[in-house]
Amino acid sequence: MIDKTVGSAGEAVADIPSGASLAVGGFGLCGIPSALIQALLEAGTTDLEVVSNNCGVDDWGLGLLLGRRRIRKMISSYVGENKEFARQFLSGELEVELTPQGTLAEKLRAGGAGIPAFYTPAGVGTQIALGGLPRRYNEDGSIAVASEPKEVREFDGASYVLERSLRPDFALVHAAKGDRHGNLVFHAAAMNFNPLAAMAGRITIAEVEELVEPGELAPGEVHLPGIFVQRVVHAPDVEKRIERRTVAAPGATAPATTPEGNAR
Repeated sequence: MIDKTVGSAGEAVADIPSGASLAVGGFGLCGIPSALIQALLEAGTTDLEVVSNNCGVDDWGLGLLLGRRRIRKMISSYVGENKEFARQFLSGELEVELTPQGTLAEKLRAGGAGIPAFYTPAGVGTQIALGGLPRRYNEDGSIAVASEPKEVREFDGASYVLERSLRPDFALVHAAKGDRHGNLVFHAAAMNFNPLAAMAGRITIAEVEELVEPGELAPGEVHLPGIFVQRVVHAPDVEKRIERRTVAAPGATAPATTPEGNAR
């Protein structure tokens, strides 16, 4: 078996060219490949098309790339806490392909499984299927680019819309544990989108908090087999943040919400 480890996050992303398409794992700020994102930021790579559930927050995750104008297009499910994401989209600086969350997950899974397209009930009767959903605005607020209509077919009396799968050039993912062969284990909610992004990428780069030797992971423990992973980077001390901290004040009957903080 091949030892897929590389010496640093910078080395791992060095050959990602400007204009590349990327699938990036994580859900909100949970399980995001922050070391690889930072390395890509430092590399100066630009004009990226990014597939991810969201675009981080203004000062963390993919929001770092967005704030430096490194992202040309986002394919995602929601804007979330990122005000700069919303501003760039509405001002015509960023193309955004909003996609139902389950459909986005299946687009990645299908791409990794070699399935070029699939039918789903999500979006039938809406602009997702009918077309006309804004993807890019002009500076004056008019629509510069709108989505095209999609094929709709009936199966067993129900309508379904045809969706194309996704097969990005690269995938960046974060795992709690991995071995030198690329077998990965994810922790809790970090399972969201990381395995799917890893499957879809033509070249998948995984940062792992704990790097173990081949054979240390029990077969039943592995969430994603190494066949989907081409590079592994040991990133033991990555900073982890949360989008919005919710705490109960002393004597309060309801929790209070504060801006994002560090989660250890």
